[in-house]
Amino acid sequence: VQLQASGGGLVQAGRSLRLSCTASGINFVRNGMDWYRQAPGKEREWVASITSGGSTNYADSVKGRFTISRDNAKKTVYLQMDSLKPEDTADYYCKTWESRTIYWGQGTLVTVSS
Repeated sequence: VQLQASGGGLVQAGRSLRLSCTASGINFVRNGMDWYRQAPGKEREWVASITSGGSTNYADSVKGRFTISRDNAKKTVYLQMDSLKPEDTADYYCKTWESRTIYWGQGTLVTVSS
């Protein structure tokens, strides 16, 4: 199983970024997908989830600014991040699970300057 995350970068506050996470080796259509983030010196925190059926859920800190979506044909989950704030600076990770095993992608760094 591989989860390949991409799309991070340096952006000014108020701007947007879109992260992608492409999966291989799993039955993507059946899997829920999550995005987490970890800021320097802080614990990893949950950001957003999308079920296999497309239902979504968000942390309060990003609700109304971030949108999680999925393209099953491309086996890819996205995180559209709008109105970015400096406090959104973190490494962002995608996560899924299958057969009671959790899989993490490598982080993609998002840096938001003020």
